[in-house]
Amino acid sequence: MAAADRSSSIVEYFGGEAGYRCGYCKNVTGNLSHGMWAHSMTVQDYQDLIDRGWRRSGKYVYKPIMNQTCCPQYTIRCRPLHFQPSKSHKKVLKKMLKFLAKGDSSKVAGDVTEEPMDSHREDAVACSFVLKNDSDISQSELKPLSVEETERVETEDNNEEEEMKKGVTMKKVESEPPQTCVDKDSTGSGERSDSAKLVHTTPKPGKGADLSKPPCRKAKDIRKERKLHKLLQNQPHTLEGSPSQVEPQILLSQNSKSKANQPKSIEDFIFASLPDDATHQLEFTRFLCDSPLEAENPPSGPDCGYGSFHQQYWLEGKIIAVGVIDVLPYCVSSVYLYYDPDYTFLSLGVYSALREIAFTRQLHEKASELCYYYMGFYIHSCPKMRYKGQYRPSDLLCPETYVWVPIEQCLPTLEHSKYCRFNQDLKAVDEGCIKELGRVRVLHKRTVMPYSMYKKRRKGPSDEASVQQYASLVGQTCSERMLLFRS
Repeated sequence: MAAADRSSSIVEYFGGEAGYRCGYCKNVTGNLSHGMWAHSMTVQDYQDLIDRGWRRSGKYVYKPIMNQTCCPQYTIRCRPLHFQPSKSHKKVLKKMLKFLAKGDSSKVAGDVTEEPMDSHREDAVACSFVLKNDSDISQSELKPLSVEETERVETEDNNEEEEMKKGVTMKKVESEPPQTCVDKDSTGSGERSDSAKLVHTTPKPGKGADLSKPPCRKAKDIRKERKLHKLLQNQPHTLEGSPSQVEPQILLSQNSKSKANQPKSIEDFIFASLPDDATHQLEFTRFLCDSPLEAENPPSGPDCGYGSFHQQYWLEGKIIAVGVIDVLPYCVSSVYLYYDPDYTFLSLGVYSALREIAFTRQLHEKASELCYYYMGFYIHSCPKMRYKGQYRPSDLLCPETYVWVPIEQCLPTLEHSKYCRFNQDLKAVDEGCIKELGRVRVLHKRTVMPYSMYKKRRKGPSDEASVQQYASLVGQTCSERMLLFRS
């Protein structure tokens, strides 16, 4: 026996037989889940719990009863190291850059539909530090504009068309919300407009082209010309002098390593240098917030350490959005986002998710095992919650064996049944299931003891069924590490 260790997780299990109202399908008693209150929790314990289908809302940690609840909620994670932004993702990033640079807040009809966000409330504490992205530009990165630059513009344009084709393929499973951008892409193909043949015949009223006006140009050609003009306009007039004397408008930060013949990454947009006369400056801060997670800062971990954080988005001295995340040993877990509704046109739900994916990549550079981005629950039975599946590649957690399965393999099965076992190996079982109930750690009267000893001391009716249920849900590893509070 020993006194309770402050570094141990302390939880109070409640069970969860009674149903309550579902926020997705509005079933009055259809939402079923197990729950426990976390008085304190280590980041490793929470990492292991979310890998078994648990999720926190404040200090309350819950696990849906998957085969009984009205809307099964599958844990979903994205693989940021292999993530490539889709066409719609790039439109959101470009829209943000344009707003910051020019202050353009025009709302176009059919603009990006905002993704639904978990509506929870969390108290915040004082800010700790500011996260800044500074560019480190070398002289070798600068070169005069030449014919190669013109070819690069055409190559990037072709790459965008190829990405659009890939995006259409993925939309067959679940279409993305309609989105528009200032620079709209043309879906047609054909010859350049300067080689088009004009037919000198007078069209009937209301039909045909107006010969008194110049022929229409294809959007592709206009886009190429616009890009080339921008490069020429921003190109430095001289390469003499130190790097600090050269205008850096067209250069990306040191985190951007995209080549001319490769699609742009999210870092290319997020860390792009804004002009000196930019209308807005988006400041980005994060600070530790109240949470059951105990903050840890090991030497091998990320610079910010592990724990819960608020990521603040500041615009002209005003907070316009706050994203709540948990930085864990193997992942960044997105808890929720809340934002100023006046800035809905910026699609802050999409933008913050892309920003958090980029943030995960940054943390991975210091902590190599931290390489996943958890987006909470994927709910296929609720169409408005399927948007999380659009961040590819991503995986869903099998609710029976707790192994990760690519979402592409899961979607066909979910179309036929809202509850599915994703692991196709019928002989596979939960490797982390409880094997020895007596080894479960219990906290009773400020004393830590194994359940086998507590059982002998307990007076009154047996609670073995409740402890058995708790241990089977959290797994053998967590049950031997966490402290189950018993009165």
